[in-house]
Amino acid sequence: MTDIQLHRPGKLGNPDLVIRDDPRADRRLVAALDTMQMAGDPPVYINASTPLEGIRQYLKAAEEGSVEFFESSVAGMPPVKGVTTTVEKIVGVDGNEITLFIHHPTGVDGPVPGVLHLHGGGMCILDAEGPLYTRWRNDLAAKKMVVIGVEFRNATGRLGVHPFPAGLNDVSSALRWVSKHKARLGISKLVISGDSGGANLGLAATLKAKRDDRLHEVDGVYALCPYISNSYVNKRPELQSLYENDGLYTPLAVVAATAIAYDPDGENATNPLAWPYHASEADLEGLPPHAISVNELDPFRDEGLAYYRKLQAAGVPSRARMVIGTCHAAEINFMKAIPDVYHATLSDIAVFAYSL
Repeated sequence: MTDIQLHRPGKLGNPDLVIRDDPRADRRLVAALDTMQMAGDPPVYINASTPLEGIRQYLKAAEEGSVEFFESSVAGMPPVKGVTTTVEKIVGVDGNEITLFIHHPTGVDGPVPGVLHLHGGGMCILDAEGPLYTRWRNDLAAKKMVVIGVEFRNATGRLGVHPFPAGLNDVSSALRWVSKHKARLGISKLVISGDSGGANLGLAATLKAKRDDRLHEVDGVYALCPYISNSYVNKRPELQSLYENDGLYTPLAVVAATAIAYDPDGENATNPLAWPYHASEADLEGLPPHAISVNELDPFRDEGLAYYRKLQAAGVPSRARMVIGTCHAAEINFMKAIPDVYHATLSDIAVFAYSL
């Protein structure tokens, strides 16, 4: 039998590959990355060996440096019509104040689905108030849904140093408040949704709701590019994308350091409430419907797909989609470069929410 040379994608076939030269990459995305000098090897200034204070300082600086990027991501886009926004302040289980940004569609009769939105940033940085996620929530609300953005505590950065489980506690507090006020908010069914670290918190909050006998508060979960395995130093061989896509926009050395900022003592390395990938079948049984969306060129791709398969094995109604040709969270971060992908993702979340 003739030997067959199988193609090995990404860095499995070429360890020196950069996203600019990856034939799988959406060329529009590559062009956008090139204009920002982000299409080559990403710089790596921290790793799992960096002292904790150094990690925190770097992440805070990265957060400050992201302001211009996120402003440019939405600059020049027309305003979203048919949406009004209010702000609510609530008190969380830890006694801290939590800000909720509530986006209502106008001209809607009767209750509509609600989305409890959790921003990305690896549970460590970024915020709900910035222009990128404000735009995202407005566009979701324009799909005739009530969208609530949660300003949860991060593990480091501008909002202070609040490692696990602070952010999760805030999300759970917001979930409880929204669930209690669904009638006033005009919400029928409630979906938790977030990207990256926000997806982690959404999945974890659902697991926590089950443990706390509050699962009735969650009608569905839509997780985008979930960051959930904590396998970024000792990579799990079953998660091929950790090898295949490391450094294609997202360097795992930096990710591993970010995970340390979230759980500095490493006491929760396999705790499903910190890293939902480690949930058992018993943890997952009885959960509400889930949708998992992953990016083809994302190191986290396969942990998202693995979680989907675990949900299936546990009998949870679930579906998955892969956004071809894109790096981590590209459908949000590069909405102007790939607008069709951006709007397809918004529509998919709305279809999921209205199906419940």
